[in-house]
Amino acid sequence: MAAKQESCAFTGHRPEKLPWGDNERDPRCVALRKRILQALWTAYDEGYRYFLCGMAQGCDLLFGEEALRLRGVCPEVKVEAAVPYPEQADRWPAPQRERYRILLEACDQKTLVSPRYTPHCLLRRDRYLVDRASLLLAAYDGSPGGTKYTILYALQQKIEVRYIPVSEETDPDGRNFEGRPRNSGCNLPANAV
Repeated sequence: MAAKQESCAFTGHRPEKLPWGDNERDPRCVALRKRILQALWTAYDEGYRYFLCGMAQGCDLLFGEEALRLRGVCPEVKVEAAVPYPEQADRWPAPQRERYRILLEACDQKTLVSPRYTPHCLLRRDRYLVDRASLLLAAYDGSPGGTKYTILYALQQKIEVRYIPVSEETDPDGRNFEGRPRNSGCNLPANAV
């Protein structure tokens, strides 16, 4: 594993919280994927070479795929899959399970955070990601849930958080993001607390 100062983790919403659901051909999802890649390139330009992915459906898989795309151009990049428990994808639809399997196999490192499912294994995975990074990229719309928990934990740990709006309409602090990363650690949206 890389040093914390060159490690970047990611958090983001699952399909049920995304305006397009699981339709990744929707132009808003295509635009989010581009914003994620732009944020990854910016992190790379700043010296980040190690990227940690929580492997959940939705934004995590987008992040993992884009991190591997970055690695295809910059071979010194490494991608770690932080799997919360072994059966994480077992109940997913078949195409999503296959996508998960392909992404997992392509990662440079695979870490099993919990040996079995527990009520807290997903939060444990979220803390694992934050505890090993100095930057957290967050595809976040201000809603409660695991993404909010991860952001708040990162802020408590004094980890830099950069928001990637889920769509232009859901930029958590109301500004037009246009793919430019920013340190929003002091500007957590009021509805996120």
